[in-house]
Parts: sequence; structure tokens; C-alpha cells
Amino acid sequence: MTDTHAFAPQPGRIMAGEMAEQPAVLQRILDKGAPRIREIAAAISARSPRFVLLTARGTSDNAALYAKYLVEVLLGKPAGLTSMSTTTAYGARQDLTDCLVITVSQSGGSPDLVASTRAAREAGAITLAVTNNPASPLAEVSEYHIDVLAGPEKALPATKTYTAELLALYLLVEGLRGGDGAAAKDLPELAASVLARHDEVRKLAERYRFAQRLVLTSRGYGYPTAREAALKLMETTYIPATPFSGADLLHGPLAMVDNVSPVIAIVPDGRGGEALQPVLDRLRGRGADLVVIGPQDQVDAASAGFALPAGVPEEVQPILEILPLQQLAYEVTIARGQDPDAPRALAKVTETH
Repeated sequence: MTDTHAFAPQPGRIMAGEMAEQPAVLQRILDKGAPRIREIAAAISARSPRFVLLTARGTSDNAALYAKYLVEVLLGKPAGLTSMSTTTAYGARQDLTDCLVITVSQSGGSPDLVASTRAAREAGAITLAVTNNPASPLAEVSEYHIDVLAGPEKALPATKTYTAELLALYLLVEGLRGGDGAAAKDLPELAASVLARHDEVRKLAERYRFAQRLVLTSRGYGYPTAREAALKLMETTYIPATPFSGADLLHGPLAMVDNVSPVIAIVPDGRGGEALQPVLDRLRGRGADLVVIGPQDQVDAASAGFALPAGVPEEVQPILEILPLQQLAYEVTIARGQDPDAPRALAKVTETH
């Protein structure tokens, strides 16, 4: 009798392979994508946009939130996240003269992204698509396009496209302000060093195999990481995971945290971490099971954690912060007997309207 199980694909092998590709993807963007990004940034900068709007869904929405921080902190311009339904459902029309509208999408195929971008261009906006598919409908309707060069992503949970979007958006904002993007030059090597510590994450995953819920928190540049990590955990492990800004967590939701509540804190090494410190103190005071992703001294003061490389500029730390959290989602999913390559009820291209 043939043992059919011997030929069954290993659960999670596609996601694992794509997580492992991330250092090479980051290097590809720096080597091949950066010159084109600089050209686009120079062309947009010459048109002097007054403010920036960002449009996205899902994982790309978390990348867009990261870009919002970059625009406001590094570029000194107001930035906001759009509500696409105001255009697609309500038919609203805004005056977007001198506004830069950046639409971020892995596939570039969702109808509401395409429709809202087309409407923005008709309303006078400078439109830029950031996708992993230069032949997509979104790229076609946008005035400018940045290819994040991640290569085909086959696993349903987005991993390499997310970090590719982050790096492309960082280089874009650097170009808009005339920077050289030097803070990113060591990211491929650093990412490889973080991913090589997978055994540490596997041990950390043992804490969450039977978890009923998770709370994630951060501030500043780390907050998009908390949101993306929560999304990855929910879509692969099916554990309800709620992300909070540290400031928002103190405004009421802290009451649900007790000594059996798992909390994952992403602690930036910089001003975001300083702003998060009162939250960490309150969590420890409530006896929370606190796991920290961040500097070594913060990990040492927590129940457990994963120390990130020191000396990395805060604005690019999110590209490294998410890596152990992707691995955590993968490991918890495997431990719960599920396949992270094929979460239930998910499709690679989500066609919202």
C-alpha cells in the first residue's frame, strides 16, 4: 500500500520559504529599485504636493500607516489614510489639487483601490501606485508606479511583500526630502541575522499555542508593526489578536489585561519606545504576561522576548521588527496543527468594492 502522507506537502513550507527570501528582496530593492524610486521622488517633489493621502487594504494598509509616520515625521507634511467608501459607495468627490495620493497594494487588483485612485486622479491628485505587479490595473490608472520587486508571493499570508513595501515607501519619502536612504543600507544583512534566530521564536511560540486571545501594543513607528503582527496572527492561527496604540491602551482597554493575559509589546529603540515606557510599567504592574520585541534591556525586564539588533535608526526598525512576529505566527499555527500556507476563508486577491 502506498503511503500518501509521505508525498503530502509540508504545511507552511511556502510561507517559510517566502519569509526566508526577505533579505534578498530587500537587497534587490536597494540595488535595482532605488534608482527608479529616486527618479519618481524627484518628479513628484518638483510638483510640490501640499499633503499626502494613502490608500490601502489589509497588510498594505499597515504599510501605508508606516508611510504616514514617515511623511509626517521626516517630510513634515500632513498625511492621512483615506476612506475609499466615500468615493466608491457614496460617490463623494473631493478637490485633490496639489495632493499626492499613494495607493499601496500587493496585487494592484482590488476594484475599490483602482476606482478610488482613478477618481483621485480625475480630482487633480498626483497619483502613485506601490505594488508588486507593474502590469496591474492599479498601476495602469496611476500616473506613477513603484514596483516593490518582491517576486511572486504564493503563500496567502503576505510576508516578503510587506517588508518590500516598507522599504520602498521609506526610500520614496527619503527621495522626496532629498535624503540618501543610508539608514537602509544594512537592512538585508540585519534581516538575515534576525531570521536566522528562528529557534528562539519557536520557543517563544510555546507560550501561545493554547492562547484564547492576544493583545499587541506599540507607539510611533512600531504601531504599524503591532497592527501587522495582529493581522498575521489572526489570519494564520485564528487567535483573536487586538492591536492598540500604547496611548489608546491606557484609555480603557488596559482594564481587560490581567496576570493571564498575553501581551506582545513592540518597543522601538528611540522616541517611540520612550513614549511606550509608561504603558510597559502599567502592564508589569498588572502582572501581565509581557513579551517584548525590541532592545535587549527591555526584553530583560519582560517575561520573555526577542532582542533586535542595536543601533538601527528608528524609522527603519519596523522592517526588522515584523520578522520574528511573522515567524511567531507561522510557529504558533504549526503548533496548533494548521497550515499557514492556506488559512481558511482567505484569497490572495481580495476584491472589495
